[in-house]
Amino acid sequence: MSPKTSFKAFIDGRHEDAADGATFETVDPSTGKVLGNVVAGGAEDIDRAVKAARRAFDSGVWSRMAPADRKSVLLRFAQLLEDDLETIAQLDSLEAGKPISDCRDLDTPDAINTIRWYAESIDKVFGKVSPTSSENLAYIVREAIGVVGVVVPWNFPSATLAWKIGPALAAGNSIVVKPAELSSLGAIRFAELAVEAGIPNGVFNVVPGLGHVAGKALGLHSDVDAITFTGSTEVGRHFLRYAADSNLKEVSLECGGKSPQIVFADAKEDLPTIAADLAGAAFWNAGQNCTAGSRILVQNSIREEFIALLAEEAKKIRLGTPTDPETEMGPLVEASAADRTMRYISEAVQAGATIAAGGNRALPETGGYFVEPTVLQDVTPDMPVALEEIFGPVVAVLGFDKPEEAIRIANESEY
Repeated sequence: MSPKTSFKAFIDGRHEDAADGATFETVDPSTGKVLGNVVAGGAEDIDRAVKAARRAFDSGVWSRMAPADRKSVLLRFAQLLEDDLETIAQLDSLEAGKPISDCRDLDTPDAINTIRWYAESIDKVFGKVSPTSSENLAYIVREAIGVVGVVVPWNFPSATLAWKIGPALAAGNSIVVKPAELSSLGAIRFAELAVEAGIPNGVFNVVPGLGHVAGKALGLHSDVDAITFTGSTEVGRHFLRYAADSNLKEVSLECGGKSPQIVFADAKEDLPTIAADLAGAAFWNAGQNCTAGSRILVQNSIREEFIALLAEEAKKIRLGTPTDPETEMGPLVEASAADRTMRYISEAVQAGATIAAGGNRALPETGGYFVEPTVLQDVTPDMPVALEEIFGPVVAVLGFDKPEEAIRIANESEY
């Protein structure tokens, strides 16, 4: 493994092993080979991190720091991230199987810009004074909430992390991050650089671990004031229950999706452009995206022409090793994800769908979890590929005649 960072938790400014010594393997999905063993934090480790975060918050070392000083530290943090961009990009690419060009040119720069944006907001976002009679004074003050639990997904590790920690840190909160077990190393590196930038010990903690252990412990902890979570709808429901079963902490959720794209016949002249755009929407990041356009509704009079163009676009996509700058689509993140995707394809074909492009595993010689960009046609609205989030490089094309029919089909999924 080329880029080096610790595989340990980061609690109160120090690298720590799990209290029980537990670890889990992190795997390169492009080869199936183990990259290393990462600390698997448990409830005791989450408790240590939350206590450190609370202690730091209550001390005021960050929460009551002068806004101008907090801004300076966060800007320095952003600069250190930029200086370390290549390492962070490679960590995300190795663990998540993302093309290095995406990590280097999109995800990591977006994370850095997010931290900078929130740093600059510190001295520009004000409270309010409400108009009252001369005998009264009413005002609104923006205050840090306290300890924020941050649970991030594996598909956009650095970008999603920055979206969450940027506003939390800018407001003066302390944070405990539970990264996805499939891509933990970038979050640890963020914490290392945060302390180097001047963020006080205890303010930025990272506890890798399994979702049903570390994530659950964070969600149930009664000294966590808020949780921000991005991931599946099923797990999002768990976090609402954790809040209800503990201290009614605030919960912010970003969950799954099944975004419908609707193509009408009056777009016939633009079909090549539309097909190219919707191929990108469906297959970017191998379809592992909560906003992936994994179902396309096309008016029947142009459906065959559109499918031919979409299939052509799918076949152009270059699969390959994520470290190759020419790669446009890497592997799925784990073996079970590839198996699940192939099961969706197989069940759709058994139910009457046909394959216009793809439909197979790819690059078997690598040992990685590659699946071809797949276009399914003759899909009916009741098929799972039309209703459920696949999280793989599969797009289902459905036909319709009238606009109201398209709207009805689009709304039939729970998403």
